[in-house]
Amino acid sequence: MTSATLTIDLGAIVRNWQALDAQTECETAAVVKASGYGLSAPHVSNALAAAGARHFFVATAQEGADLRAHLGFGPEIHVFSGHMAGDTEAIRTAHLIPHLNSVDQMLRHVEALPGAPFGIQLDSGMNRLGMEPGEWSAVRDIAVAQKPVLLMSHLACADDPDHPMNAQQLNTFRDMTDGIDIPRSLAATGGVLLGPDYHFDLTRPGIGLYGGLPFVDAEPVVTLDMPVIQIRDVAPGETVGYGNTWTARRPSRIATVSGGYADGLIRAIGPHTTLYAGETACPVVGRVSMDLITADVTEMRHDPEMLQLLGPHTSVDTLAEAAGTIGYEILTAMGGRYQRDYVE
Repeated sequence: MTSATLTIDLGAIVRNWQALDAQTECETAAVVKASGYGLSAPHVSNALAAAGARHFFVATAQEGADLRAHLGFGPEIHVFSGHMAGDTEAIRTAHLIPHLNSVDQMLRHVEALPGAPFGIQLDSGMNRLGMEPGEWSAVRDIAVAQKPVLLMSHLACADDPDHPMNAQQLNTFRDMTDGIDIPRSLAATGGVLLGPDYHFDLTRPGIGLYGGLPFVDAEPVVTLDMPVIQIRDVAPGETVGYGNTWTARRPSRIATVSGGYADGLIRAIGPHTTLYAGETACPVVGRVSMDLITADVTEMRHDPEMLQLLGPHTSVDTLAEAAGTIGYEILTAMGGRYQRDYVE
């Protein structure tokens, strides 16, 4: 086998969801956008639905329609991008709940699908999606009369518990929604960890389900094992890979493994990343290329058949730190060439 194996622990995802749910006294949804953060929305959502999740959030109506085909009717599927032009048929046939981000979207929805459920997204200070306070004030009474199923907003700095933006957004959200008899939602993973003031009626964890920060107690969800294609001896002074960026300082054994930036393993991980064969560390040497990564296996007594990139020694966030990015990008970039094994 020449492709790497990505093993996804659905049981760990369920336990992470349950652990976050246990920190609140409200209902807990699951964010499964970008195909379950790159791990397959159908697999992830079916496992979570079996565990009791009844609300799922996706980014676009097409994602919602695709998910409905796998999840079936019953659980609610919410769409962050709202009701865009061209979304009407998908929203209607898949029974989606768009979260309307503007007056234009609200008009489009009530005219195209009168009586169909919807939520409203409010901008409490992130300046990304949702109605701003002035816009909301102008249409609040009209919008509430249409009976949205949820009022929501999103925190910009929840991964930093001490950031003053958290309290500022909480106060703004309360100013915009207090006194309205409609369920509310403000917290994603970071918001859940900020405590009960941020929980309201529904929380929407995403990255924490998949083993990522800021949920430090999350169980790891993915492992990535990469087959060794070839091992060669490299003499002192010889170089490895594009650009001659690594030079052997001793007689070395260099393994070439299957995987590269075409598989979502971006080039920036190279100088700061270690593969493992069991407990033996095998540093990456040279540049990560499109399909191949090279690692120093000199310290091994026997030539390995596999090297592990993600696993007990290297988390998604550890790899992200090596690349100067975040765990979200690592997960969602996982390529289509991996053999994917799902375990419970």
